[in-house]
This record gives sequence, structure tokens and C-alpha cells, in this order.
Amino acid sequence: MSVGQQGSDTNRQKQGENENWDALKSDVGEMADAAVEHGWHFIDAAREQATDYADRRKSDVAQSVADFASSLRGSTQSFQDRPNIQAVVDSAAEGLDHLAETIRERSFADIFNDVENVARRRPATVAAVSMAIGFLAARFIKSTAEDLREDAYIAPRSQGRRGANRRGQSAQTRNGQARSGNASS
Repeated sequence: MSVGQQGSDTNRQKQGENENWDALKSDVGEMADAAVEHGWHFIDAAREQATDYADRRKSDVAQSVADFASSLRGSTQSFQDRPNIQAVVDSAAEGLDHLAETIRERSFADIFNDVENVARRRPATVAAVSMAIGFLAARFIKSTAEDLREDAYIAPRSQGRRGANRRGQSAQTRNGQARSGNASS
């Protein structure tokens, strides 16, 4: 084989590798496009299921809000001697009733869009409310965890003390019997 022939074989080999590489890139690109397409279908299906579930649960949430408004109104009777407090509580109950009606009348998508619009208009307020909710949730979780730890710590110790007292009493009783038996001998 001559040098010129070897060079053309090498060029053909490189050209074949480039064609294989291009075909591989094309195949990978097609697979990635298909995966993205399937991903969007999955996301759309999940969003639709979540929206359907939220719409089904919407009436339950609205009823809970209305019940809370009723109980709030019932609590205003204890503030009859303080009309300012009673007015504030009645106003809050009216607001909750209005919220319950809004929840019943509107779709979940409409409510979600309203919340999203508020978040876009007042991001600082949303951030402050989110931080406050997070702080309250953390405090609640922390206190619950501490209560659970105390219960878990106290229960075995109190059982252990009772068992130790019983063991101590039975040992004292045996020692006492042994002493009294020794004393009579």
C-alpha cells in the first residue's frame, strides 16, 4: 500500500467517524426532544389532576371557612360590653363569609391566578407573610417535638423508678426477713 492510498483510507475513516458522530448527535437530540415532550405531557396531566382535586375539595374548604366565621360570630357575645372589639370581630367574620362565597363561586385556577397576581404586585408582603407562617410552623413543630421527647423520656424513667422501688423493697424485705430470722436464732 502506498502512502497516498493510506492517506485516503484515513480520510475515509475520519469521514465515516464524523458521519457516525453526526448520526449519534441527531439520535440523542431526537430522544431529548421526545423526553421533553413527554415531560410536558406529564406536567400538564399532574396539573390537571391537582386542579380537579382542588376543585372537588373547594366546597369543603369553603364550608370550613364559613363554620369558622360562625364560631367567630358566636364568640362576639362575650364582648357585648366592648363594642369596639365586637365590631372588629364581626368585620372579620363578614370577611370570612365573603371569602367562603368567593371560594364556592370561583374555580381553583381563578383563585390561584388571583394569589399569583397579588404575589407579583406585593412580593415584600408575600415574603413577610411566608416568613411569619414559617416561623409559626417551626415553633409549633419544635414544641410538639419537645413534648414528644419529654413523653418518651419521662415514661421509661418513671417505669424504671417503679421497678427499682419494687426491687429495692423486695431486697429490703428479704434483708429484713433475714435479719429477723438471724435475730431469732
